[in-house]
Amino acid sequence: MNQDFLTPVKEDVVSHLVKQSSLALAQKVKIHTVQEGFPDLKNVQIAILGVQEDRNSENNFGCGNDLHFVRKKLYELFPGDWSTNIADLGNVLKGNQVSDTYFAVSEIITDLLKKNIIPIIIGGGQDITYVNYRAYDSLEQTVNITAVDSRFDLGNIEDELTSQSYLSKIIMQEPNNLFNYCNVGYQTYFNAQDEIQLLDNLFFDAYRLGKAKELENIEPAFRNADIVSIDIGAIRQSEAPANNNASPNGFYGEEICAISRYAGISDKVTSFGIYEYNSKYDNNHQTAHLIAQMIWYFIEGVNFRVKDYPFSGKDNYQKFTVLLDDDDPITFYKSNRSGRWWIEINILSDNKYKRHALIPCTYKDYTDATKQIIPEKWYKAMRKLV
Repeated sequence: MNQDFLTPVKEDVVSHLVKQSSLALAQKVKIHTVQEGFPDLKNVQIAILGVQEDRNSENNFGCGNDLHFVRKKLYELFPGDWSTNIADLGNVLKGNQVSDTYFAVSEIITDLLKKNIIPIIIGGGQDITYVNYRAYDSLEQTVNITAVDSRFDLGNIEDELTSQSYLSKIIMQEPNNLFNYCNVGYQTYFNAQDEIQLLDNLFFDAYRLGKAKELENIEPAFRNADIVSIDIGAIRQSEAPANNNASPNGFYGEEICAISRYAGISDKVTSFGIYEYNSKYDNNHQTAHLIAQMIWYFIEGVNFRVKDYPFSGKDNYQKFTVLLDDDDPITFYKSNRSGRWWIEINILSDNKYKRHALIPCTYKDYTDATKQIIPEKWYKAMRKLV
């Protein structure tokens, strides 16, 4: 890893750590500081990475500054019964050009992925999601993205890459390694009907805010994701004011923490980002505190991964086959470890898509199938593969 891309955590964070309890998270994390230098990443499973790039964040200039507020709140917290080793790599500063920052972030994430280290990215605009996605190119696999956002951020094809047009770049630009995109929590009045229809035509998944608040509906969306991207503007303004695009409606704090835990507990998620934090709008550091708790819940989830995807052995699953009226069977699997459900797509011949052979689903999807109601997840996956 090129350590020249990274600057140490601020000194006032370091001095703040000294005041914390010996049992606090501050004492459990390997932190990149001036005194200690860059941490040894051997046996590290999670790495925190700050990004101070705001130049392509629409109407939210200043996001990515003052990430020390988030770190202070995070390191005050007490860890759970965790065995995961965590490092804080410090921050990527703005490059001379935005493309310089993008290059540095992509290189760092790529290196972490190859080391099987999960990056937690904080700060910067949500355009960094595109950079995160490009970091998977060297892995030569298709990926799934789940974004928690009130907007789809499609923009126009001819637009430059920004926080509100990054998705169109992911969809259109080569190499195209996207298998599925899922939006969780969109608000209809922020998205044109043409955009809503476009996502449906592409067989992508989208959950309106009201539906997404029924949290059991959206757990499979995170179990199926490689990349999870959260726009802090998806949280209601009263809960998280530190965003110039914040709205009166959105997720509550406890809901976004539950979502973060869903992302962490997924065996498939290999990167997690929280974007658009703007400290100049943060009353009493409330949003910094909430982001710290979101990170805590994500780490908690990682610690409780049960490793039941991909298959750890057929003996650990119950198999259910449902015959539809046209005699085409749908096969479901239920994990004996976690009680979670999957639908099997058994027509795959292209190795590029083999890792998508099991589609996460809910028990309700199974019961619907027994009533001859085809689960939408199965339908969309089949349409992408035929």
